[in-house]
Amino acid sequence: MTGRMLVVDDQMGVRRLLFEAFSEEGYIVELAGSGQEALEKVRKMPPDIVLMDMKMPGMNGLEALREIKKFDNTVPVVMMTAYGELEIVAEAMKLGVKEYVTKPFDINELRGLVKKTLGEVGNRQVV
Repeated sequence: MTGRMLVVDDQMGVRRLLFEAFSEEGYIVELAGSGQEALEKVRKMPPDIVLMDMKMPGMNGLEALREIKKFDNTVPVVMMTAYGELEIVAEAMKLGVKEYVTKPFDINELRGLVKKTLGEVGNRQVV
């Protein structure tokens, strides 16, 4: 199963890695370097899944998550976080995040997690 993915991370290297890894799998991958840019992209063309970094300058991952969920409460979001930020993960879970990965992550595990998450979601409607 493939689909449209939005990768949100302030680090260009992470965005590039995820773009290459998931493009090879057949996903249409959009990139955003900030929470604000992510919101703009979600409003223009809602993705099937969002991979989002927790810590970013300006609008952080939690703030962006809140705004994305206001626009489309059904889009699955996988949060990416560094060790030591796990207390923030609890807040993200309350906002509807079902999965998270810690950095550094194993790209093959992340691929499996994305497939699993998209498989659980199936068809959804934008609100």
